[in-house]
Amino acid sequence: MIMIDTVSTKHKLVITVVNKGQGSKVVQASKRMGCEGGTILPGRGTSLKEESSFWAISFDPEKEIVFSVTSEENAPKILNAISKATKLGKPGNGVAFIVNIKSLTGIAHLLES
Repeated sequence: MIMIDTVSTKHKLVITVVNKGQGSKVVQASKRMGCEGGTILPGRGTSLKEESSFWAISFDPEKEIVFSVTSEENAPKILNAISKATKLGKPGNGVAFIVNIKSLTGIAHLLES
């Protein structure tokens, strides 16, 4: 069995789901608050309220999901900056939340302080 170096950490994962084209705003807002970057993945919405039709053809709106790993102390201010930058207070603009990370690997550059 190969052991992978992992560390117990107090880092958090900020997950944001926004409309297609808004992922870069999420990453920019995160970086302004001290996050080093993010990962943007394509997604598809399933909310009944957001379904649209075009010439009687129904389709689900395209989304972008952004993962941003940050320190525990930066997570709330990053979440707030994302919310402001993407207007998450308005219906249909998306959602963002913070998830605890128990163990982490691959971020040695963040742990060297």
